Amino acid sequence: MGRSAQHIKRKVQVNVPFRMLYDTYLDRFLKYALNPEIGIDAAALDRFDFADFKRIGKILHDHSLSVTLHGPFIDLSAGSTDPAVRALTRNRFEQLLKLVPVFKPITVVCHAGYDWKRYGYFKAQWIENCLETWSWLANGLNEMGAGLMLENVYEKDPQNIRVLLDRLKNLNVGFCLDCGHLSAFGNSDLKGWLQSLGPYIRQLHLHDNHGSNDEHLAIGLGTIEFKLLFNYLKSNNISPPIITLEPHREEDLWPSLEYLAGIWPW
Repeated sequence: MGRSAQHIKRKVQVNVPFRMLYDTYLDRFLKYALNPEIGIDAAALDRFDFADFKRIGKILHDHSLSVTLHGPFIDLSAGSTDPAVRALTRNRFEQLLKLVPVFKPITVVCHAGYDWKRYGYFKAQWIENCLETWSWLANGLNEMGAGLMLENVYEKDPQNIRVLLDRLKNLNVGFCLDCGHLSAFGNSDLKGWLQSLGPYIRQLHLHDNHGSNDEHLAIGLGTIEFKLLFNYLKSNNISPPIITLEPHREEDLWPSLEYLAGIWPW
């Protein structure tokens, strides 16, 4: 890895589920001084006790690594019209909040969660339910010095997240742009999303694909226009966001760092 990539490595996060960090990858993150974005899922919340999380958090901070968290999302719905589903969702987020003092994350990323195939028939109610859930979570995070970031997944256009961010902007809620999800699932091109949500961008999830599947390739190996993204952020004087690399294979991390070093605009 070249010097430029070594420099960039200190400026980005690398995603890793807590279970994998605990079982396999902690030594690698420490050896290479990788800042983790730790995925907290239901399996981790049910398997580990508070002491396990606390031990890993202390090790990371003792090594001066910055941390971000990714909240649980499988089968959760912040905007569900079923009160039992919203209660389950809030319960998982309550468990997540208890870990914030342990990991001291800069941000916590959660999926905004709009899917027109599931929620299009009651979109207005979905939005109101979401606002209640995200306001509660954002307030809890703000009290502990972290910011809530809402991430796109199946949203077909930026408006479905923009409506949430407009109404949550006083609660330190930002947008986490996932370019891979936009490419695989979104209907609008990257430029359109940037024009709509650029001012809200506070975090990026970077991985590549060819536009049809969420492949999580090393950046530069697919068709996503990362140069357009970074040129837009730079030319519009948008503060450098938190950047998380999301390779699903260890061997895709190093090429991603090299590619990112070649297009880094700041």
